[in-house]
Amino acid sequence: MNRTVKFGRDTWLTFQYEAGQLAHSPVNIAMTLLNPVTYLLFFTPFLKSAMGLTSYRGALQVYVPSLFCAMGLFSGLFAGFALLAAMREGVISRFRVTPLSRVSLLLGRELTLVVLIGFQALVITAVALVIGLRLPPANFLLALILLAMMVLIGVSVSYGLALFVPNENALANLTNGIAQPLSLLAGVLIPLSVAPLWVRDVALWNPWAWATNGMRKIFLGHIGASVVWEAAVILAGLSVIAVVLSSRLFTREIA
Repeated sequence: MNRTVKFGRDTWLTFQYEAGQLAHSPVNIAMTLLNPVTYLLFFTPFLKSAMGLTSYRGALQVYVPSLFCAMGLFSGLFAGFALLAAMREGVISRFRVTPLSRVSLLLGRELTLVVLIGFQALVITAVALVIGLRLPPANFLLALILLAMMVLIGVSVSYGLALFVPNENALANLTNGIAQPLSLLAGVLIPLSVAPLWVRDVALWNPWAWATNGMRKIFLGHIGASVVWEAAVILAGLSVIAVVLSSRLFTREIA
């Protein structure tokens, strides 16, 4: 069998298994929506007031893309706990004796989370549309592509950290220590435009800051803005690098 075909098939089989496990727990899927929906409904009015915006539509155009980036950042970086649980429960060991590609075992899991976060983004957008957001379908699809790349980067980094630090308590401290500064320097709660100049300079080295700025431009209707495509190029390059490095580490660790 052609290597590319086998790789695609193995990835699809792993994705099917992981997605099936998720589908058997609809309550858990619903619970993942609780936090972002709560933030959408309760933080948007605070943001509208704090920024002196005249309408909820303006606040939603600022905050919904920020919420997308927060979901991609935190959901991705905390995915390593699920990998540790799968390793502890013997799931990875059972797959290891199959002829499935080791890279596919990892990529299939990552794509499952990409689809889950994409579903969350769809629900969030639907709720936001009800309360005043206006967003063309093409803009939404472009936002989903940026979100997918953010999730891939976050999950790959998280899996790498989990393999280096296979202890939940230590991993929690390490992940929090990474995620919080990244989220602050990405402006996921308050736009970086109101931050001091030195903070904005530091944020230039944060890919999630580029993603957040690009995502906001998309929601404002400026899909041709340079920051959108700069963010896309940065995220695409980093997602490929992150997936390749995490896959190599995963292959080495479970060999």
